[in-house]
Amino acid sequence: MDINPVNILKKYFGYSTFREGQENIINSILNGKDTFAIMPTGGGKSICYQVPALAMDGITIVISPLISLMKDQVDTLKSSGVNAAFINSTLSSKEVNQVIFSAISGHCKLLYVAPERLEQDYFKNTVKSLNISMVAIDEAHCVSQWGHDFRVSYKRIAPFIESLDKRPVVAAFTATATPKVKNDIIELLSLNSPNTFITGFDRKNLFFSVIRNENKLDFILRYLSKNAGDSGVIYAATRKEVDALYEKLLRNGYSVGRYHAGLSDDERSKMQDDFLYDDIKIMIATNAFGMGIDKSNVRFVIHHNMPKNMESYYQEAGRAGRDGENSECILLFGGQDIHIQKFLIQQSIPSYERQRIELQKLNAMVDYCRTTSCLRKFILNYFGEEYEKDNCANCSNCTNDSELVDITLEAQKILSCVYRMNQNYGVTLISEVLKGSKNQRIIRSNFENLSTYGIMSEYKLKDITDLINGLIADQYLAMTESEYPVIKLTEKSYSVLKGSEKVMRKIIIVKEKTLSADKDLFEKLKALRRELASMEHVPPYIIFSDAVLVEMCKYYPTTKDNMLKLKGIGEIKYDKYGEKFQAVITDYVEENNIVSQDIIITNSSSTGSTKTKTHLITLDLYKKGESLKSIAKERNLNINTIQEHLIRCAEEGLAINLDNFIPDEYADLIYTNIKKLGTAKLKPIKEALPPDVDYMAIKAAICKYKLKNTAS
Repeated sequence: MDINPVNILKKYFGYSTFREGQENIINSILNGKDTFAIMPTGGGKSICYQVPALAMDGITIVISPLISLMKDQVDTLKSSGVNAAFINSTLSSKEVNQVIFSAISGHCKLLYVAPERLEQDYFKNTVKSLNISMVAIDEAHCVSQWGHDFRVSYKRIAPFIESLDKRPVVAAFTATATPKVKNDIIELLSLNSPNTFITGFDRKNLFFSVIRNENKLDFILRYLSKNAGDSGVIYAATRKEVDALYEKLLRNGYSVGRYHAGLSDDERSKMQDDFLYDDIKIMIATNAFGMGIDKSNVRFVIHHNMPKNMESYYQEAGRAGRDGENSECILLFGGQDIHIQKFLIQQSIPSYERQRIELQKLNAMVDYCRTTSCLRKFILNYFGEEYEKDNCANCSNCTNDSELVDITLEAQKILSCVYRMNQNYGVTLISEVLKGSKNQRIIRSNFENLSTYGIMSEYKLKDITDLINGLIADQYLAMTESEYPVIKLTEKSYSVLKGSEKVMRKIIIVKEKTLSADKDLFEKLKALRRELASMEHVPPYIIFSDAVLVEMCKYYPTTKDNMLKLKGIGEIKYDKYGEKFQAVITDYVEENNIVSQDIIITNSSSTGSTKTKTHLITLDLYKKGESLKSIAKERNLNINTIQEHLIRCAEEGLAINLDNFIPDEYADLIYTNIKKLGTAKLKPIKEALPPDVDYMAIKAAICKYKLKNTAS
């Protein structure tokens, strides 16, 4: 087996160069050193243990927390030609034995298991006979009580490794760890003087937004209408909110699913599969969803409620844009969110010390929602990374995608009402008084006699509630932490009431995203990908990610050589799928008169860039009297590309006689049809001509026609 990491990367994963930090981490493992790496979600953590697993003798055991995560990783590896397997509760005893036999016989290179599996005597006794080269721990933050997904079973990893006759290399990976969590992980996993790598937490392709003072449902509907067809996740804090949002979006005609612990296992499994296979576009879920989701084309993650801590937020938001394409992470912050999260912490955590830790983290999350500074800088600083810029130009606080509306008068009315109600009531009743409701509680309390009663009668009740929640979010009002929270004035309230401070409301302008590639070809390639995925019973992104399709649409590769130069297409993937995609691109290029050029790979990036002088090489060979067919064979290019090279030479004014390609007997007919049908597409012209007129004749005639019209 080839042990060169770069060769393995290209052959199995389709990349010519490593991302930032990957090569150092891989070399550390291959040098036999325990390794701890903190890399952002979507930053290529799995490559860092999969490549050395393929380079080393023996088997790598990957400890992974979720069944869905294991399956997704194994499906992806198998699609790339790697022998991988998992053992979990979905397998029968017979299937487990088959996997173990495969491992013992040396056919399996990566074996995924949950940490709970390490307790079972049968498993422990069996793996002792294996040549284990590495134990890789994914989602390693789960081992730390200071981490956001603490899982007791992760503490069994160190004793398991200790019990092995020969200690393998141990590598641990996580996306989100503060310095305290990092030290905790190293200690609890008993890592042996590990090399530690922090590649940076920044996800440059993600746009972060915090939306305050807006009706959440209205914003979501507005956003989805502008981004129809995009795949996304909407997180809500409770099952009740998930169900309510699901019903509302379903009624509005959106392709939507839901996921929470109140659904049956079968319902959750179906919803998750439908989302992975692109049968539904939007998943509404509690935070129970997503940890095992490696779906690469999630274009947005919206948090309907503020999460309980920054670790959870960044992990969940990071499920957007795993393919590197631009994506959005939007947090909708309301005044009630703080109370909801405090209530959930107090209800779900019996330990006072653990509650104290979580409340500290919640305070940091609230600060993020309220900051007016750069959101990216706040996130990176939280995780201990210095971010020198004050303006990232890629978050809602650093761009001008919003407009400010003066709501000082409305704020004064609300604050005055809170004062006149003696600061003893909640949001709902205050809203009803301002609206002028005639319910019995208001009448019994004589609130209809207040000067603020009905002072905002022209507003909808939900709009008044939104304004109040916005004032809470911006600390013009405070909400008590009691079981039935009431609204209180703050120091900021009195400045507004006195007229010495204005209250401005930021309204975010939702923009429609545009695809940075040929949209028509992209849809054709997506259709082919979906067809192939359906035949193989795997999610479409297992075939090729959206990022790979965008590359195809950018460079129009019509040869194997050019296909293999695109990032994400390795030899194994090309052998399985390449020619099918190539055929679609070739047809599209011919129909639309598009010039497909050679691609080279620069040293600094795996992204293809146009080799501008390749057409001149073709011209030189043509001038020497070689036929197009022989030039194509000599240059290992298809004849269509050679034709396009010569057309390009003519367009650039180089000496080439285009009449050599246009049959004299059909010339007038070709030009007549060009004038009649236009030059945008070749296929209609081809269909209007005799069968023996080839595409090169049409391309040459179009080129002459355009040059003549330009000159005149």
